[in-house]
Amino acid sequence: MQTLKSLIQGGELVVAPVALNPVMARLAEDAGFKAVYLSGGSLGWLKCVTEANLSINDMVDVAIDIRGATKIPIVLDAGGGWGEPVHMHRTIALSEVAGFAAIEIEDQYLPRRVQHHIGEENLIPAESMVDKIKEAVAARTDPNLIIIGRTNARRLHGLDEALRRGEMYHRAGADMLFIHSRDPEELRKIAERLPAPLMMFAPQDGFASFGITPAELTKLGYRLAASSGTAFAAMYKAVRQSYAALARGEVDPLLGKGGAVAEMKLAHETTGLSRLLEIEKRTTQRVG
Repeated sequence: MQTLKSLIQGGELVVAPVALNPVMARLAEDAGFKAVYLSGGSLGWLKCVTEANLSINDMVDVAIDIRGATKIPIVLDAGGGWGEPVHMHRTIALSEVAGFAAIEIEDQYLPRRVQHHIGEENLIPAESMVDKIKEAVAARTDPNLIIIGRTNARRLHGLDEALRRGEMYHRAGADMLFIHSRDPEELRKIAERLPAPLMMFAPQDGFASFGITPAELTKLGYRLAASSGTAFAAMYKAVRQSYAALARGEVDPLLGKGGAVAEMKLAHETTGLSRLLEIEKRTTQRVG
């Protein structure tokens, strides 16, 4: 399997859907994706605590589970990196041990604020973030680990300030830049000013009606598009509807009659039941 670094150097837009557990990662791989995104936001919702309460150990535990099931590259949403510049050394060390292919560090104030989820940003000075990136680069021992410098400054101070920060983070040694914007025209402006490779969020409703195609984004210098929450939202809706149908004594509207059995059989394939049964048959003595 190719490393994320080699994929990005190959000049393609790598779309990385959110994966919060091994079965999601395998489903992403089965669908043809070449990387997945461990989103702090979606994992925070999954745990009912929000991203602000997650520790690096929470993320590492998920990554180890995923890597036990598939070697697909994982992009870590590290938020503020869990500390000051001095703490970046442990953050990078644990990220490497967990096998992350990339770590996205943003200029968020720590401890994280829940207000981030309603569009109220609390950002550290750009100079403090520069120190974080420099120490993250200094701490790196795996040459394939991609360090991504992210800013949400556009939402708080406007695009010019976000671009200024992006330039500073590039000079500090970030391998990739992520200026958070979901507007196609702003994405073009970002690419005009900042060097490739660039990261973005994939559009929540897909690229078909986004106004700029993956091929165009690739030409502009975008190499990584993380889908941070769409699959989680789909999972949430499916489970909510299933529970409501069960409570009413009705057939699940998504699965339809007999659908649960059919999907469970597909899940057995995804999770590798046949391979495990073959091993067991070869190696386990019959009892009784």
